[in-house]
Amino acid sequence: MDIPGLPARRAALNLIDAVLRRGETMEQAASSALARVRGDADRALAKAIASEALRWRVDLDALIDGATRQRLPDDAKPRAVLEIMLAQALRLETPPHAAIATGLPLLTGGPRRLAHGVFSTLMKQGASLPAVPTLPEPVQERWGERVSAIAAGLALPPPLDLALRDPDTTSEWAERLGGVSLAPGHVRLSRGTPVEALPGFQEGAWWVQDLAASLPARLLGQGAGRRVLDLCAAPGGKTLQLAAAGWDVTAVDISKRRMERVASNLARTRLSANTVVADALDWRPEVEFDAILLDAPCTATGTCRRHPDVLHRIGPRQIAEMADLQARLIARASEWLSAGGKLIYAVCSLETAEGEEQARQVELSADPILVDEVPEGLCVRDGWLQTDPGQLSAQGGLDGFFIARWTRS
Repeated sequence: MDIPGLPARRAALNLIDAVLRRGETMEQAASSALARVRGDADRALAKAIASEALRWRVDLDALIDGATRQRLPDDAKPRAVLEIMLAQALRLETPPHAAIATGLPLLTGGPRRLAHGVFSTLMKQGASLPAVPTLPEPVQERWGERVSAIAAGLALPPPLDLALRDPDTTSEWAERLGGVSLAPGHVRLSRGTPVEALPGFQEGAWWVQDLAASLPARLLGQGAGRRVLDLCAAPGGKTLQLAAAGWDVTAVDISKRRMERVASNLARTRLSANTVVADALDWRPEVEFDAILLDAPCTATGTCRRHPDVLHRIGPRQIAEMADLQARLIARASEWLSAGGKLIYAVCSLETAEGEEQARQVELSADPILVDEVPEGLCVRDGWLQTDPGQLSAQGGLDGFFIARWTRS
């Protein structure tokens, strides 16, 4: 007999396994892991369980280890099942009996009895999680003194940010949508409402884009018909911003599928850009550009509040690979600027090797970012803009980004 909710828990277990054992992103693993889960609600539940288990994994494991006589191996299935059971009970407000009913069937024999005993013991003891998740040791070592502030921004899943096609309508849309604005052209909403059901979606009045992700394009200002190159453009939020600001946009990305999404959003918002599917390391433009925005491929550790899998699958190898690619892309982009043209380099990463260390190697004239160019409460350091999930935490936080700007003399 089928147990209601069991497929969602099995899918959550598979998502976690894909992240921890194969190093996949949850997005990459979703198609296979969720194949047997019916209904949008159960699919969303599976993702929520896996995300919370990964977000709080260090603290969940501490509870498990404190309730077992002999430490379970890190890759033991009973540990993973206990993680998802505890994540439900302690983070998703699932009644303990429901967590047991849908968790224990994932195990058999002795492991099932062990998991039942550990979970029941913890519930009887009134187990709880700290106010802020503890990050894995390698992450703490890399992020150093910033780690406490960043961790504080991970305690809750992020709200929904919208970027408006017309910044002059900010107050109107904030009121209509029941949200708040932290900058012109931005509205922040609480999570939960399907995006397609919100007012303004069909008419293309806005698109989904984290406030931090909107900052690189904001730093280029109004285009007035000048040429801008959006490199590594997909999924297209910055392309839409630049087009809405009056730039003559050429958007380049290596992924045909992702560029089809960009084209779809351009059509929905009634904005225009020249889209090119190409590898930026091989492609060569026919003209120079007044501005280039390089939102480079990166480890995406700055998205950890919405993608907690990055806390567990990113390490020195991935960081070094991305840093090498970023350096080559910066060198290519620098060749295509017209005299006086501006280059914006951005990564949604919290890694020094992808941010400050890259910026120090650029052989263009620095064009420092100024405090009054960014929303209040953000950090401009050494002329570079750095955001992290701990900033604006009272308003819901934001993704971690490193952004720098130069001018070609």
